[in-house]
Amino acid sequence: MRDAARAACVSNAFQRFWRCHPNLAFSMKALGMDKRSCGEDEIARNFTSKVDHILKNRLCMAIKTLEIVFRYYNDQVCNLDSWLQTVVTPGIEELTIQLSRKSGRYYNFPWSVLANESGSSIRYINLSCCAFSSTAGLCLKSLSRLELCDVDITGDQLGSLLHNSFALQRVRLRLCNNISCLKIPFHLRQLGCLEVFDCSLQLIEIEAQNISNFQFRGHTQVQLPLGVALQLKKLVMSFPGAVSYVCPDFPSSLQYVEALTICSSHEMIDTPVLPSKFFHLKYLSVDLSAVAFSPTYDYCSLISFFDASPSLETLVVNVLQVKMLHESIVGDNTSHLREMPGHRHDGLKTVKIIGFSSAKSLVELTCHIIENTTSLECLTLDTTRGHPWDSCSSNYTGKCLLLHGDFMVEARKGLLAIRTYVEPKVPSGVKLNVVEPCRRCHSLE
Repeated sequence: MRDAARAACVSNAFQRFWRCHPNLAFSMKALGMDKRSCGEDEIARNFTSKVDHILKNRLCMAIKTLEIVFRYYNDQVCNLDSWLQTVVTPGIEELTIQLSRKSGRYYNFPWSVLANESGSSIRYINLSCCAFSSTAGLCLKSLSRLELCDVDITGDQLGSLLHNSFALQRVRLRLCNNISCLKIPFHLRQLGCLEVFDCSLQLIEIEAQNISNFQFRGHTQVQLPLGVALQLKKLVMSFPGAVSYVCPDFPSSLQYVEALTICSSHEMIDTPVLPSKFFHLKYLSVDLSAVAFSPTYDYCSLISFFDASPSLETLVVNVLQVKMLHESIVGDNTSHLREMPGHRHDGLKTVKIIGFSSAKSLVELTCHIIENTTSLECLTLDTTRGHPWDSCSSNYTGKCLLLHGDFMVEARKGLLAIRTYVEPKVPSGVKLNVVEPCRRCHSLE
């Protein structure tokens, strides 16, 4: 009886604590639900029943954080509108709604719940698989972070939302394909980070001048007039032909960039000479990995990046190809390696090349870096895919990801090119790391 009494006291205390708890997170894991135990419709009904029961038994205390993550959302079963009307009250600070579109339809998010004092306190909004109705009249004066993933919203609707969100510090858009033109207004003076991933955009206009981190990843080229005097420190650009498209148009206003990442899956022409200097650039990553790659692309054209970046310290180049089509230096005993005199890169300390192959121009680029960089401390040449999780040491199966025959043949040629042309040129003070396919899981013979 004494133990039962103690348990009752603890249970009552915990119940009182739970009913007043300001942070609510509803997910299948949090509610102890197993998706393998029943069908999707029954999962939706059970999830709805549990959430309804929890909200019904809560005291009327203000909620600060609400998170609903449910991949089996069914608008015929779930009472999401009712939950939001109940929970989203003045004082709420964070709101996360992550659903799915298994029914083929978006959830029409009711912005009316934020049209009163609730909109004044909200600081963070994260929506997934939702649709926007009119956002006119909303004033989210405390909103500092906005994340939208697969949200049915137009450029005008987003512009209306941004127009009255003066405190925004970070905006992330992903898979929002109804936005053709993204405009970031001038008055968002606190906005420091803008991330746009996989959206069907044609034009991005940035007028906010204090953005220090801008990342864009897409499947097509986008018009990006960057004439405004931005304070960018980190810039990521990823789309087909990004290197040849972006480099000639880099304005002098980007001279303060310190970390630059350019990813391009289809480079058909050599890297052009950059029109301006990047005096503050310290980290450069160029990702040219592709299924299809022009066999005429000259890797030595990347030297123009080094010339434009006198403060460059770290260089990462990914040239991984499914099939190497460039001219191989292995077996070519007639031609000599080109030399590019007049180029010095005395700030460069760390260089890593992923997907290193026997491509002649790639070997020439590597030798050029060694011979013209007195500050070089570490050189890593990786003949594998460069993914740590592909290795047997980190893979849960205990085996490396199987590499096909053509890749293994080229890896062997790449190792031979390193031993023949690169290793003899490496000074004693430079640490050379050569990464090759695992000998336990792959045969190099």
